[in-house]
Amino acid sequence: MAGIRKRSKHDIIWDTIIGIFMVIFVIITLYPIWNTLAVSFNDGIDSVRGGIHLWPRMFTLKNYETVFNNQNLKQAAFISVSRTVIATLLQVFLTAMLAYVLSRKEFIFKKHLSFMYVLTMYVGGGMIPTYVLIKNLHLLNNFMVYIIPGLVSAFNMIVIRTFMNGLPDSLSESAKIDGAGDFRIFIQIILPLCKPVLATVALFIAVGQWNSWFDSMLYCSSDPSLTTLQYELMKLLSATTQQGTSGTVDMMKNAGNIVTPKSVRAAVTIVTALPIVCLYPFLQRYFVSGLTIGGVKE
Repeated sequence: MAGIRKRSKHDIIWDTIIGIFMVIFVIITLYPIWNTLAVSFNDGIDSVRGGIHLWPRMFTLKNYETVFNNQNLKQAAFISVSRTVIATLLQVFLTAMLAYVLSRKEFIFKKHLSFMYVLTMYVGGGMIPTYVLIKNLHLLNNFMVYIIPGLVSAFNMIVIRTFMNGLPDSLSESAKIDGAGDFRIFIQIILPLCKPVLATVALFIAVGQWNSWFDSMLYCSSDPSLTTLQYELMKLLSATTQQGTSGTVDMMKNAGNIVTPKSVRAAVTIVTALPIVCLYPFLQRYFVSGLTIGGVKE
């Protein structure tokens, strides 16, 4: 057919090299995850011997039974899901709103406020002053301690603001001519066009919230109803490791089952990573930018 260029020998060789490289890269990337999955389904004592690569040598569910036998696991999972969903939605919306304000050329204080937010990325009060502040705000043993302290992120604000600066000014100007206010412009025009960067920031926030356990230990350790999944799994892993190192045999007995720190660590890793792995495909398609191309003809 006319218009179809015949591939040269050089193109075929180059495409083959790229294909082989990408296959090797995928294998290198996926192997640690697959190996962890295999260890998590393998007998704990047998895992100590090593030599497990792609498939479990002695299949068992004891490692996952040890993880899910935790009495606080359901409540901890509920708290983790709640804080992740609520914090992600609020942080994305409020950070985007701040980024929109600081991206407006007519806002005369945008440089000063931007400098103040960027300064917080380099200078912090430290753990003790932060704890005292949280205590004075009566946020100890309070669910809102997971939400309020990180409502606005300076780094995420810079990322979103940079994306907004790349949007055509004609979009906002034409909307203002039609009588739209700033809030309406932000909600109906700017936010839909910022889906790629908002999805990226949302994934960053969700992963951070889901994996966070230190704030649970620091601020809510005395209230079991506010414990998080990561904190409970961390305590389980810590108890397993201590039990394994305190005796002559590297194992822990739980309800008649025998597990090891290595096998429990693998099961904990899979349990904590699975929700994020399931969430990623739904956000991945928004990572492609360029939604405004052709939207305005200058």
